[in-house]
Amino acid sequence: MNGEGLLKMSELAEQSGVSAGTIKHYLREGLLGQGADIVRTSRNMAYYPPEYVERLRLIKRLQEDRFMPLRVIKQMMDTDPARAAALVELEDRILDRALQAGAAERVSAAEVARRYDVPRNVLDRLVELGVLSPNSRGYDPDDLRIVAAISRFRAGGFDEALGFTVFDTLRYREALEPLVREEVRTLLDRLAGEVPVERAAEIIGAGSEPLRELVGAVHSKLLRAELERQRN
Repeated sequence: MNGEGLLKMSELAEQSGVSAGTIKHYLREGLLGQGADIVRTSRNMAYYPPEYVERLRLIKRLQEDRFMPLRVIKQMMDTDPARAAALVELEDRILDRALQAGAAERVSAAEVARRYDVPRNVLDRLVELGVLSPNSRGYDPDDLRIVAAISRFRAGGFDEALGFTVFDTLRYREALEPLVREEVRTLLDRLAGEVPVERAAEIIGAGSEPLRELVGAVHSKLLRAELERQRN
C-alpha cells in the first residue's frame, strides 16, 4: 500500500480474494465504476482505492454464489451498491437462521417410523423425488410436517389402491415453486436496505407461520369454489 492508502493490483487481489485477471475483466466491464479514482503512475502501474476491496468481494459473491450475470451486477452496482450489499447480507442471515433451525430440531428415521404410519418405501421415494431431505441426523421440522400430512392422507383413504402415490406431492411442489420465488423476491426487494438486517430477518421469521395459515386457508376456499363450480 502506498502512502495515500491506495493499493497496488497485487495488494488489491490479495485482500479481496479476486485474481488480478478477474479484477482487470471487471474494470473493462465497468463494474468498478468509471475509474476516476484510480491513480495511474505509468502505462503499466496504477494504484486503486481500498474501497474496491469490499466492492470486489460483493461482485464475486453475486456472481459465484447467486449466479448473477455481470450485466445485472453492473446495474445493481451502478444504481445502489449499498442496497446490493444489504441484499446479500439479508439473504445470508435468513439462510443461516433456516439452517440453524433445521439442524437443531431433527428427528431420527427410527423415530419418524415409530410416530407415523408411512411405509419406508414411501419415505425413500419422497427423498428420491426431493420432497423430503433428511440427513444423517434425521428429518427437519418441515420434513416432519410433510410426513405427518401424508400419514393423515393415508389414514383418510388416500392410498395407492385409489391411485394416490408419492408423485401427487410433486403437483404441489411445482405449483408452489414459482410462488415461493416471487415471495422471496418481494420480501428482499421491500426489506433489503430499508430496515436493519437483523430486524428484516425478524420480520420474515415472524411471517412464516401466518403465511402457512394463509396459504392453507386460500387453498381451502379455492377447493370449495372449484367443487361448487363442478356441481353447477
